[in-house]
Amino acid sequence: MSEKSRVLFVCIENSCRSQMAEAFAHIYAQDLIQAFSAGSRPSGHVDPKAVASMAELGYDLGSHTSKSLNYIHKVKYDYVITMGCGDECPFIPADHHEDWDLPDPKLLPMEAFRQVRDQIGERVKELAARIEGSTDAKK
Repeated sequence: MSEKSRVLFVCIENSCRSQMAEAFAHIYAQDLIQAFSAGSRPSGHVDPKAVASMAELGYDLGSHTSKSLNYIHKVKYDYVITMGCGDECPFIPADHHEDWDLPDPKLLPMEAFRQVRDQIGERVKELAARIEGSTDAKK
């Protein structure tokens, strides 16, 4: 297997969406993706609803921390995926940039929060399939 693709998931607070995306990358694509997450204005904590919703799927998000873009690895990423931070996300060098237009679930009721969580999970699966397809094409 060749080197894993470096993927950075970014949202504003790094407390919900980007944290869950990083978790899903670990769940679905740990052999393909080296996942990182960060925020343009990190909250300093992972949202308890994000922790609870991922625990429902058997993933412990409680060990994650909210991180600033200032403290991420200074490397060129293969993919930078932004989620709702718009102009607040600075340019980060990467081969591919995508914006996943997903609502910030932090103020949503738990059922709606789960829907956003599940959308993130599906998008991470789709990203992993694309990465796997591009890796297979290079062989």
